[in-house]
Amino acid sequence: LRHAYATHLLEQGVNIRVIQRYMGHKSLETTMRYLHLTRKGQEDAYQIIDAFMTGFSNDRA
Repeated sequence: LRHAYATHLLEQGVNIRVIQRYMGHKSLETTMRYLHLTRKGQEDAYQIIDAFMTGFSNDRA
């Protein structure tokens, strides 16, 4: 639950240093793990959107 909450905060644009303090992490590297998950989610979303748009443009041709 904490993991998901921190990831959502990052996705909403909350500064990573604020999240670090809020989560009680001594090391920024610990908090950076959540950033990796956020990037993975973005990459997955881009792939889904790209596949959808490719199919959409092929249907209109």
